[in-house]
Amino acid sequence: MKYNPILKSFFQLPTLELAQALLGKLLVKETEDGLTSGWIVETEAYIGPEDRAAHSYGNRRTKRTEVMFGPAGITYTYVMHTHCLVNVVSGPIDQPEAVLIRAVEPKDGLELMYQRRNNVKRDLDLTNGPGKLTKALGITMEDYGHSLTDLPLYIAEGNVITDISKGTRVGIDNSGEAKDYPWRFWMTGNPYLSRKGKS
Repeated sequence: MKYNPILKSFFQLPTLELAQALLGKLLVKETEDGLTSGWIVETEAYIGPEDRAAHSYGNRRTKRTEVMFGPAGITYTYVMHTHCLVNVVSGPIDQPEAVLIRAVEPKDGLELMYQRRNNVKRDLDLTNGPGKLTKALGITMEDYGHSLTDLPLYIAEGNVITDISKGTRVGIDNSGEAKDYPWRFWMTGNPYLSRKGKS
């Protein structure tokens, strides 16, 4: 199965709008082993430099965050607790913002996903978390700085989602008032959400 990457103009949406518009879109990774993809079902917005939970808080510019200061639609990957996490850079140039993809619903390449996540027994557990989905789809730190409108890692058109729930973000308890911002969005009732995404 081949898909057409979404237009660059899609990523020009304001970050909170983009985090919701990404729901229902298809995240695709093509490798020598094959193509894997999943419908995006859960996201989190990070709006630096005022967002204490963002890596770019206070306009913090490091080797890790450098890509966030670039154009929207670029891949921002980073490692947390040995897991690679994938984000979509958003916002204008020099305004470092991003959307974390927290969970996807598997579509293509399930057999390959099971190989990559070799201890998983059921579809529901393949991609229901930000570290799980990158491993299942073969997304790595090598994808850092890659345009999400180009192969091999890209976002394709999907469905327009209107039933969207929102709540606080996960794992940022030490970020002051930012821990209470309702900047996590998910497809209401989707069974492939991260565990905390269901609350």
